[in-house]
Amino acid sequence: MLGTRTARLPDCRPLLADADDLTLVFQPIVDLAAATVVGYEALARFPGTAGPDVWFAAAAEAGIAAELEALAVHKALAAVDALPPDTFLTVNVSPHLLGSAVVREALACRGDDLHRVVVELTGHTQAAGLECLRRETDALRERGALIALDDAGSGCSGLQHLAAVRPQLVKLDRALVADVDGDPVRMALAEVIGELAGRLDAWLLAEGVETAAELAAVARLGAPLAQGWLLGRPAPEFRPLDPDVARLVRTQVTRARPTDSVAGLMRPVRQCALGEELPGVPPAVLVGPHGEPVSLLLADARTGEVHTAPVSLRVTPSTDVGDALSRALTRPPARRFDPVICTDPAGQVLGLLRIEDLATAGRAAR
Repeated sequence: MLGTRTARLPDCRPLLADADDLTLVFQPIVDLAAATVVGYEALARFPGTAGPDVWFAAAAEAGIAAELEALAVHKALAAVDALPPDTFLTVNVSPHLLGSAVVREALACRGDDLHRVVVELTGHTQAAGLECLRRETDALRERGALIALDDAGSGCSGLQHLAAVRPQLVKLDRALVADVDGDPVRMALAEVIGELAGRLDAWLLAEGVETAAELAAVARLGAPLAQGWLLGRPAPEFRPLDPDVARLVRTQVTRARPTDSVAGLMRPVRQCALGEELPGVPPAVLVGPHGEPVSLLLADARTGEVHTAPVSLRVTPSTDVGDALSRALTRPPARRFDPVICTDPAGQVLGLLRIEDLATAGRAAR
């Protein structure tokens, strides 16, 4: 079991006799294209047989909901340093509690370093103000965190949060993943959420994958990430992907996905940290303090004038060429022909895709 750092922990009495009554387990998040674990979700566990939802509901009735969530956040962030290399940790926070003093203090226990942390907005309670929620999530991004939205498509509040926060990770609700292989309506709804995530330049994560058939359907959908009991159950330690599960993932993804991915079209690109002297010859990617792409350095095709442009589209190496081209050409006209950035699941820049390369490959595939 991973321990917590020495810190002043929130007082959750009388619900918990001791802070150690709340423990954590970690469920793996899998990159389907690579068949490897790229992250873990920290999940709270309590004494007895009652599930976490019961405990958090009891905390809300006792008026200590924020304190209990803050305790879970404290313990999760204390485990970040023990993460395996090249993985991240998702930490759950209710949107309406994100701005509370005790949750803010918990999220500050690592100082300004929230690199490798994904703050996942969970539950169905509407935040008090979407503008306040946006400010809170923007402040977390400035400290290196990524923002995820849980249960996408599960209700009106979820869609409002999606529009307001513009998360980098969108989780497909288990209610849509369950039996998606045999239900065309669920698949259609999942495709809508996937398309919306793509328009927001966010990763899609399918949660609650429990059968090989659901895994195949999620792969056909094009979701780059997935988690669920089929892929790995929550455990007190950070477990790698079981070799038999990895073989299953590779088999299902190979059968379900097109073979024409953008990986072979990816070009190397210069990376320049913000504040450093810009390279003389574009293109280049300007990256933030944690290696995340912030903007592009480009040259105007007509005048040759060098300028910066926002990052308008990111894809994974396993993205289908036709899908990448379609998403690129539906961008606003001013950004339509900008290069596309290729990143890994942690948001690190891998290379650049040129629109003309995508178009040529797309014609060849037809």
